[in-house]
Parts: sequence; C-alpha cells; structure tokens
Amino acid sequence: MYNNACTIRRVVTCILCPISSTEVGSQQTLPRELSLCNWRTSDSVIKVLPTKMALAQAERAIGAIIGAAVGDSAAQPLHWVYDLQKLSVLLSEMPQPEFWPQSANPFYRRNTGQQSCYGDQAFVLLESLSESGGLSVDDLQQRTYRFFGPGSEYDTPLNDPYRDKGAPRPQLPIEGPWRQASLKSFIKNVDAGKAETDNQIDGVAKLAPVVACYAGKPEMLERVEEVIRVTQNNDMCVTVTLAAARFLEHFILNGPDPKAMEAVLEQLSDPNRSNPQELDKAIIETQRAHSCCLPGAFQAALHGVLTAKSYEQAIRDTMSCGGCTCSRSSFIGACIGAQVGLEGIPSTWRSKTLRYNTLLDLAKKVVSPL
Repeated sequence: MYNNACTIRRVVTCILCPISSTEVGSQQTLPRELSLCNWRTSDSVIKVLPTKMALAQAERAIGAIIGAAVGDSAAQPLHWVYDLQKLSVLLSEMPQPEFWPQSANPFYRRNTGQQSCYGDQAFVLLESLSESGGLSVDDLQQRTYRFFGPGSEYDTPLNDPYRDKGAPRPQLPIEGPWRQASLKSFIKNVDAGKAETDNQIDGVAKLAPVVACYAGKPEMLERVEEVIRVTQNNDMCVTVTLAAARFLEHFILNGPDPKAMEAVLEQLSDPNRSNPQELDKAIIETQRAHSCCLPGAFQAALHGVLTAKSYEQAIRDTMSCGGCTCSRSSFIGACIGAQVGLEGIPSTWRSKTLRYNTLLDLAKKVVSPL
C-alpha cells in the first residue's frame, strides 16, 4: 500500500501554478503507477470513505460545493510554497497545517479563512448559478470580469494584465489576492473581444458548483464545458475538466464507491459517451505531469481523492506536498465532500472559512431542485 503523502509528493513537488506563463516548472515523468490507466479497483490505493448513513443526492451536492470551498480556504495560507525545505520546517512546527494562522505564501498575503483565486472563481460561479437559476454564460462572464477586473481588489499594479514585463519587479509578497495568468489573460481577451486559451487547472478547481447543479442531468457535461470556455477556451483544459466532472458527478450520484475509477474509465472509453472529446484518450493514457499544466496536475489531485482516508487527512496530505495546494484541495475537497456530506467536513474547518454562511445559502439554492 502506498504511503499517501509521500506518493503524492512524488507527483506534485514539480507542480508550479500559473503565476505567469514564464514561471511554469519543467516537465517531469509521472510515476507509472499514477497513470489513470493503471489505477484499477483491485489496486490497494483505492479507498472507500466511511459514512454514518446514506445521504440524499442534494446533501452530497451541497457537500461537494462546501467541501471544495473549505478545502481551498484551509490551504490558502500555505498556497504556492515551492521551497520544500521551508515547508518541512513549517510543518514540523505545526503538523496540522490547515488554516495556518499567519500566511506563509511567498507571493501574496490574505487573511486566514479567505479564499484563493481558485476559491473566488468558484464563488463567482456559485453566485451566478444561484442568481440566474442555472447557468447563464453571459452573466458568468460579466460577474467574473467585475469580480477580478478593473477596480476590484485583484486590480493592483503587479496584477495589471497590461503591466510591462520589463518593469522592475516589486517586492513580494504583496498584500491582497493574486490575479494569476489565467485571469489576466481572461481580462485582456474580454477587452479585446477574444477567447481565452489558458491551459491550467483553474477549471478543475472551480467546477463543483456547476456539477452539483446539473449532476444526473443529461446536459451536465455540456454545461461544464460552457463554464470552462468562459475563461479557458482550450481543448485540453476542457477535456481534463470534463473528466474531473465525471468523477465528481459519480460521487454526487452514488456516494462512496470502490469502483469509481473503473466507472469513469468505462465512460471515457465508451464510443457513445456523452459530450465526447478528441483528447479523452490522452486523459486515460497520459503519463506526463508538467508544472500546473494539464492533465498532470489533475492526476495529482485525483490521486489524493482515490487514496483519501478522511476529508481532513486528504487535505493535510496534499498541503504537505507544497506547490498549488489550493487547486488540488478544491477538487479533493469537492469529491470527498460529496461522499461524506456536510457533516463529514469538520465543523471547526467550516467555521474558519469566512464565507461559509454565504456559501451554504447559495449552495442550497443551487441544488434545491434535486
């Protein structure tokens, strides 16, 4: 049996996030045992999380939304720590790293309990789904632009998408949130009337609200694709995010399932599958993980889901690996939250998530028709 934290570390120590398109890590080989086509139900890495009783679908959907947000918030103070020696020192001081009391992020500083740029994107999506009674692409694009665009708290000199790259580099970390490469490109492309073509993990990190809203409905994958193409009109990003959506939907519909991997692989291999993508085969067979680009970054997060013993431990394990903790914690938190429900997410963690009450109210509105 794999040691969970150590095995994940083998994959994600090379994973950097899209701080800028020039700050992406070099390619490294993904261990063969972590390729999707090698993760079968018979493997001892697959876990089934215990639950007290069967949950209704709406409860699992709410668990997915809240699980993603709480996971993101828990990881935010230690987001983007790439110096593993520094991280090891921090973890030796406090083995339970969630909601670290003082930010150790080397790029930006936010208060503990706030969301990362990924959590904020998911919040904007959740708010749009709630206010629009479902997906409205126009509303989502407008809300995203307002939340992250000119005049927002993300609009700082360093985060200016039009900033001269040759200008002197300001001192880091900055106070306030970080507008990463994906969002900068989105803003520039909206201004220019163009489509976004980013190839990062943002889509996987923010998908919980739309999957929760449409789980079990034939249009689910189509709606997920529409959401992703608002900010990431890129085929590889869409393909990976749709694969992630299939996993999350499976847990929302079925709860804990030792055959989740085989079920999704069967879907991806079905010639009559819904919303097929030309790159689906690459998601199954790929054995490369490079920086925060896809599909490797998704595989690292998925490994955290499939080896989880509990919500808390899964988030702690992925945080102990450094790098893009928030994006991985969001997807891991969503999938485990769907399995254990709201009560399976520690109440102390929920209370430390500053936006929790608002998130819960919005989540209930989004899944109320279920």
